[in-house]
Order: sequence, then structure tokens, then C-alpha cells
Amino acid sequence: MHAIRSNLFNLLFYAWSVVMVIGFAPALLLPYPVTIWGQRQWAQGVNFFMLWSAGIKVEIRGLEHRPKGGVSGGGAIVAAKHQSAWDTLIWHVIVDDPAMVLKKELLAIPVYGWMCRKTRMIAVDRKAGTKALRAMLTDAKAAAALGRPIVIFPQGTRTAPGATSDEVPYQPGVSALYRGLDVPVVPVALNSGLFWPRRQFLRNPGTIVLEFLEPIPPGLPRKEFDALLRTRIDNATSALEQEAALEVEAQSKI
Repeated sequence: MHAIRSNLFNLLFYAWSVVMVIGFAPALLLPYPVTIWGQRQWAQGVNFFMLWSAGIKVEIRGLEHRPKGGVSGGGAIVAAKHQSAWDTLIWHVIVDDPAMVLKKELLAIPVYGWMCRKTRMIAVDRKAGTKALRAMLTDAKAAAALGRPIVIFPQGTRTAPGATSDEVPYQPGVSALYRGLDVPVVPVALNSGLFWPRRQFLRNPGTIVLEFLEPIPPGLPRKEFDALLRTRIDNATSALEQEAALEVEAQSKI
């Protein structure tokens, strides 16, 4: 049954993604908010199919710390753990008009990449070194000026649950944004890798929890900021993983 439900979800996920990409291709010629609306519908659809077919629920905690968005919100950096493909789509649902930091190669994907350009995502050429950091900062400043929350995965790649920051170190991008933008950083912990594992076919029923943590105010020295960010994200993620492991174990006995 587990494999059948995973199969069904994977089929629905790819079919829904293809339908949305093709169906919203004309939005590239329409005003900017139309494309944003389409991205949100895609993400909400994935969450619905994930629950209906694979039995995976979603819980968002710490909403009092979520960036408000808009010019009056002042802008913020969201620094999130990254364990699953789910982490890349949920932002279209839970924050307003996110400017996501992503690898430049994604812009080459037909239609999807064009939509990322349309919605002014922050593409980074990871082979360009310090030049890439400067370009990222320029784009991030433009996004922050509009009050857009800037979403970055500090470790730069998906990490397996339980992986330490020594095994997958935090990259300098988040520190560069923190120093250059002078806005708060909202750390985010999650446990998605236990339910939608990376590089695996099976999906595990249960509850993905994403938790906004207490914001880090601007102006801290770099080393203090780096240590505080790692500690908050890693400790909260470990707690969520332990909580989720008990749920996965209970589900496996059903």
C-alpha cells in the first residue's frame, strides 16, 4: 500500500506540474501578479495531492515570526533548512511574493525558468565565486526595497535528516545578504526530508512541520550571526526530526 500511494502521488505531482507549466505559459505575456498567482496555485495543488494520495499533512508553526511582506514590512531574509523538493515550492503559499535564491541553471528550463525570470527570482552562478555574491546582493537589494521576503537555503543544497552542519557546511551567501541588506533574518527549521526524502521514490505518511523561528536582528558581527543562525536552525530541526521520527515509526506499524 505504501508503494502504491507513493506511486500515485509521484504521478499526480508530475502531471499537475506539467499541466500548470503548460497552462500558465501565456501568463508570461500578462502582468506580473498573474504569474505569482499561478505559482501559488501550483504549490497549493501539490500540497493537496500530497495529502490526498500520500497521507502527508502540512503544519506551519511560528507564524508570528513570518515576514509581513510589502514595502511597509521592510523586507527580511528567510534562511531555511533544505531537505526536500517540497521546501522549494511551499514559499509560494506561506509568504507574499518571495524572491528565492536559486541556482542559475534552473533558468534554462523551458517555461519554468522563464517564469522564474518573470517573477524576478535571484539566480546565482555558483561557479562565479565572489562575482556571484555581488550579483546576488544587487538583486537582493532590489527585492528588499520592494519589501519582498528573500528566501535562501544557507547550506546551498538539500541535506539528509540528521546531517550536521560540519557534514554540509553553511555557505557564505546568507552572511553576505545579512551584512549587505541590514534587515532581520528569520531562521526556519523543518522536517520534510522524513516524509518526502531526497533521491528516493517512496513518500512517508505523516506531518511535515515548518517552523519560523525568532528573527535575528541586523547589525551583529559576522561570526556571532553565523553561529547564532546555525544553532537556531540546527537545534530546532533536530527537535522536529525527533518528533517526526516517532510519527513515522507509528505509521509504519499501521
